[in-house]
Amino acid sequence: MDDRMVQRFIEDGFVKIEGAFPPRVAEDCARLLWKETGYDPDDPGTWKDPVVWVGGMAQGPFAAAANSGVLHEAFDLLVGEGRWVPRYSLGSFPLRFPHGEEPDDAGWHIEGSYLPEGVETRWYHTNLRSRDRALLMLFLFSEVTEQDAPTRIRVGSHLDIPPVLAPYGEEGVSMLEIAPQVVGASAHRPLAHATGSPGDVYLCHPFLVHAAQPNHGIRPRFMAQPPLVPALPYELQRPDGDYSPVESAIRRGLSLEG
Repeated sequence: MDDRMVQRFIEDGFVKIEGAFPPRVAEDCARLLWKETGYDPDDPGTWKDPVVWVGGMAQGPFAAAANSGVLHEAFDLLVGEGRWVPRYSLGSFPLRFPHGEEPDDAGWHIEGSYLPEGVETRWYHTNLRSRDRALLMLFLFSEVTEQDAPTRIRVGSHLDIPPVLAPYGEEGVSMLEIAPQVVGASAHRPLAHATGSPGDVYLCHPFLVHAAQPNHGIRPRFMAQPPLVPALPYELQRPDGDYSPVESAIRRGLSLEG
């Protein structure tokens, strides 16, 4: 990471870290993920579903992937030193397989990060300060080309979302309820794809609008999409002006910064 990449993150809403962790670590992770699916990597006839969700995964290779020196340096630059919590597992893995059936989770959205107190709902919420999510991260454990169901990204869309979230205050709003506004506010943005090699990581602003897509290629796409959890809440009015790039982007979306 350098100043140029930080500025790109503020403007585009994401940055790609190539070789963020070693390919051999990615290979070890992929082997463990294959075991979780119950599928035979050499027999496409066993790949029954278009997407298999795997959770948790805190074995050594996953902890190693999440804690490389390169990533820790990037977290410090984007979120702030002492403002994030180390990860030792990688959360949820949407493993996408070549399949004739369309998946049902390919809509444009931003991620929710918490369930509100006292409300019965299964839909995660978010708010203007991105409670409980410092970053959205995409860890690649397989080769991903444009034919392998890469995550679709609306470049710069994170700047469109703060005005949408502002009216909901600290309580926030569910990702389901806000989805139509998110889609409309970011519809003009150009499209990018999260392609890359095993060991690459995309670090994304928590308000980046993105979407899955069907896998029409010939090989599975193995990826994790965990949050980086904040140690401290984001602040949009700091007396010392020491804003992280994530905070600066939110302020820019609110026209508080140029």
